[in-house]
Amino acid sequence: MSEPTNTSQNAEHSHSRSIIKRLAAVKPSDLIILFFLCVLVGMILAFLNVDPASLWVDFFGAVAEAWRSFFDNLGSALGWALQYFFLGAVIIVPIWLLFHVIRALSNK
Repeated sequence: MSEPTNTSQNAEHSHSRSIIKRLAAVKPSDLIILFFLCVLVGMILAFLNVDPASLWVDFFGAVAEAWRSFFDNLGSALGWALQYFFLGAVIIVPIWLLFHVIRALSNK
């Protein structure tokens, strides 16, 4: 009767060992992917001016600050782009209109 108990203990022991082996099995490709994901997320957080220490101290406050920083950066980038768009449009639109009128007149 002690034999089935011993067999069940061996099965549980081998099952727990296989879980540990599976957890400890880390492929080099996993480490490379993990490295690049950490760099990517770090770059995004740096763009949003998130301090790693603030994430540990006040996670939700840091996330709220990151969203505010994101929209501030987005607004300033759009303002910058619009400024240069209008600056270029002062030259390009009249030239385009001139060529457009000349092309329309030549296709009588």
